[in-house]
Amino acid sequence: MQKLNTNNILKVVIRVQRDITARLIDWKQKTKRKPLVIMGVRQCGKTYIVDTFGKDRYDDLALFNFEKQEAISKIFETDYDTDRIIFELGLFLGRTIQPEKTLIFFDEIQACSRAITSLKYFCENAPEYHIICAGSLLGVKTSSESSFPVGKVEFITMYPMSFFEFVRANGEEMLADYVLNMDTSKKIPEPIGNKLGYLLRQYYVTGGMPEVVQTWCETKDISQVEAKQQAILDGYEFDFAKHAPIKDFPKLTSIWKSIPVQLARENNKFVFGHVKKGWRSKDLEDALEWLINAGLVYKVCQIEKPFLPLSAYEKPTAFKLYLCDVGLLRKLSNVPYQVILDSSTIYTEFKGAMTENYVLGELVKNVYEKPYYWVSGNTAEVDFVIQSDSEIIPIEVKSEKNVKARSLAEYCKKYHPEYAIKTSMKNEIFGNGIFNIPLYIISSLNKFIVN
Repeated sequence: MQKLNTNNILKVVIRVQRDITARLIDWKQKTKRKPLVIMGVRQCGKTYIVDTFGKDRYDDLALFNFEKQEAISKIFETDYDTDRIIFELGLFLGRTIQPEKTLIFFDEIQACSRAITSLKYFCENAPEYHIICAGSLLGVKTSSESSFPVGKVEFITMYPMSFFEFVRANGEEMLADYVLNMDTSKKIPEPIGNKLGYLLRQYYVTGGMPEVVQTWCETKDISQVEAKQQAILDGYEFDFAKHAPIKDFPKLTSIWKSIPVQLARENNKFVFGHVKKGWRSKDLEDALEWLINAGLVYKVCQIEKPFLPLSAYEKPTAFKLYLCDVGLLRKLSNVPYQVILDSSTIYTEFKGAMTENYVLGELVKNVYEKPYYWVSGNTAEVDFVIQSDSEIIPIEVKSEKNVKARSLAEYCKKYHPEYAIKTSMKNEIFGNGIFNIPLYIISSLNKFIVN
């Protein structure tokens, strides 16, 4: 089996993150620029993206990592004089930090609350310095309100690699370009659809964490892939202990580990009592909110009616929880990789949950930030309902080639949406009011809405 060169893999990973790179370029070109904070769960690629952007787009990159270089924090302890801070940071590096020409990169900024506060003063008093900060959502969002410069910074949230980023990382750039530029009125050739379907099953195994994807592309060795995934999961639990209140640590770990079990239930609505016997919502709500704010879990609430704005019809006590990455869900659930690649019937019950987790991740990465789900009594349930401008779009998810969508049909009969989507492993694109879209191109949903 031919291995891909590590440097080539890293180049692919940065290239496929083209959307966030474009946003960084837009930020650099602004005349009224604020310091930029890139947030995202640990190991989603923040450091590599900014490091490469700085080297490619600036004369110089001044990198400061507040976790690896703890002494840097001392520079921020005296005061918030931006001239002094820049001068002393330059002394630390051994070279001058130049306005406009040097990208200042504060990595792991959550480890220094005074550095976070200093961004306010750089925004107000020294906007000529280009500053990008990266940090885990765990630290940045849980920093004290007194230290956070509200209104003085810009934000970008970075996510794990999408399925098509995974396809490109696997060296299938022609295939990715073909699908992204395809005529949606034409049938996908069966060999192409089958190949994409198999790549999608691989993505269910690995997920989108860049280091995990890189390991898979280089080795195709599941033991190495799972070691990387386990290290990430262990790191998250370490962060629970590091950033969360001590009293909430057992609650956080219990909720986290209960998600696969809750999703495996026939009605995969989250039930607090299933986390641990005797625990109720009031015991766990703070810990759950902490996980949501940390970006580690997605909360999808039920809506009673699919009207604008969707948030007005939300039922906050009825919701489902999904993980931030489908590969981590697979690992946390201990689903053997081979049953996924073989599409075995052994894990039929859990297959739907994994497929929903994948679809949700693709929707979130494509700016559908707040999907909901819809239930009609005990007779029908539509997996996701999203808002795209003024359109409300229901989406029913099928894990294999079954395209019967009784719940979606009931929804359409009741509300008559202009667009309704069912997504499955079926290679064909078809529909009369309800469109079937193959799972592997659900990220191209906008093409179908426009057309």
